Amino acid sequence: MYIIVGLGNPTRQYEGTKHNVGFDTIDYLIDEYQIPSSGTGHKALFGKGMIAGQKVIVAKPMTYMNLSGESVRELVNYYKADPESELIVVYDDISLAPGQIRIRKKGSAGGHNGIKNIIANLGTDRFMRVKVGVGEKPKNWDLADYVLSPFTKDERPLVNLAIEHAAKAIEQMLNGDVDAAMNEYNRKSANPAE
Repeated sequence: MYIIVGLGNPTRQYEGTKHNVGFDTIDYLIDEYQIPSSGTGHKALFGKGMIAGQKVIVAKPMTYMNLSGESVRELVNYYKADPESELIVVYDDISLAPGQIRIRKKGSAGGHNGIKNIIANLGTDRFMRVKVGVGEKPKNWDLADYVLSPFTKDERPLVNLAIEHAAKAIEQMLNGDVDAAMNEYNRKSANPAE
């Protein structure tokens, strides 16, 4: 069984913000693969279903971004999952342009507080991740204000396409083709101009 966690902040005020593309990706997976809700538990909203012939749990931690690791740790412990091979975390990345995604098998938090907290709670940085590009912070902006702001009208279609790519990449990863997913999606952009 795989656990797929999308990071974000609960409550309506954060819907559609850059920091919530992890939640948006989980919502897309739920719709696309008709995953029924299991309600709340493990400090998350979660559902159980099948993607690409694999049993999955999809989850959106309700702890707020900076404490995401508490929920991830509870899920991993409860379902006796191996973080290295059975956990996929989806989240926003400001170093990627809107429309781009990047897949990694492990790595540092890169300044992302949600990932920092997951690494601290799991005691390892060896877990698969799908980063969804939200674009670089403008010079005069505070980072928190930027990631908590909505996408522009021009960015949203690119981000929606990136979420679709993320879902397809996750399907490949569930089939054990992490390297193939990395080869295909790490250089693909949703922006036709690139």
